Amino acid sequence: MQSIAELFQEMVVVVPCVPMDGSAQLSPLTADNIRVVPLKPLAGKDLWRKIRFSAWVAVNASVIWKEVRAADAVHAPIPGDIGTIGIAIALLQHKPLFVRHCGNWLAPRTLAERAWKRGMELVAGGRNVMLATGGASGPPSDRNSHVKWIFSTSLREEQLKNSTARTLSPDGHLRLITVSRQEPNKGTDRVIESLPEIAIAYPKVCLDVVGDGSLMPFLKKRAADLGVADRVRFHGKVKQSDVLELLRLGDIFCYPTAASEGFPKVVLEALSAGLPVITTRVSVLPMLIDDSCGTIIEDTSPFAITSAVVRIASDKSRYYALSQGAVQRARGYTLERWRDTINGHLIEAWGKDGFHRSDSVKAPII
Repeated sequence: MQSIAELFQEMVVVVPCVPMDGSAQLSPLTADNIRVVPLKPLAGKDLWRKIRFSAWVAVNASVIWKEVRAADAVHAPIPGDIGTIGIAIALLQHKPLFVRHCGNWLAPRTLAERAWKRGMELVAGGRNVMLATGGASGPPSDRNSHVKWIFSTSLREEQLKNSTARTLSPDGHLRLITVSRQEPNKGTDRVIESLPEIAIAYPKVCLDVVGDGSLMPFLKKRAADLGVADRVRFHGKVKQSDVLELLRLGDIFCYPTAASEGFPKVVLEALSAGLPVITTRVSVLPMLIDDSCGTIIEDTSPFAITSAVVRIASDKSRYYALSQGAVQRARGYTLERWRDTINGHLIEAWGKDGFHRSDSVKAPII
């Protein structure tokens, strides 16, 4: 949000707000030109939340309407209820729209996800800038060429300034790391299952598992059953700065996902730490990872993961070259470049003399 705010004189964040204690792992908004307009929170989950949603709209719609009317343009990230309302109100008020689809554009799973995608395809063009998070060899939509790809990142140029290529430990230690929501199809179980074979070649191998999820009890039991519990460290959910620190301590990043993916930022974070990446041919990953910075495996079997790890770790000069390639690849995906890419799309739609990027524009983000 702060990067987007750099494109406008003022950004108004219209969002439900709830009290948070000091343990919340969130990043504060520090930009001087961001103003927060709090909405009443929507309580409940799943069906109960949907039942209460109409009443929530009745209470909050007037606030959203007022802020949209006062703005020059509307930015609405989706999927999400609030963003959807913002889009609808912006269209009713004929406000220029800037929409970012932050889910998996290529594989919508629910009726709502299909509706968001189709809606963007219907309104893209003119003053409506529609960006789909992800990437592919072709455009996002064969229905409307005005829908454009945008990557996702959390890295600033300052963070990458001191990133350098790394070498493997001379004493035979090999530290693997995987970071994700620990759910089925993310592949963490397969990385654990590969450890007994990797340990034959690298007796000092270990694995850091970062992230929480419903699969954690199974993963811990699987490590114990395979006799590798002493090699696996389960860190649970940690804040981003700690994720980056753990990545800097690793040697190889393993991300053998078979799940539906949008644009996994953690892969870029691993590259920025100089880690060669082992991943799969899913979504945008083949565009990010090639033989200059890692390996794409064709299946998620423990054998495939073991082979990839041993191949990377067995050649120290090749490892160093992959680490160099990883840092170089990450430098192409900074927040500054993300912001400037978005800026280019806005200029194309609104014109250099329009009401963005300078002295006159006020845009709410819903």
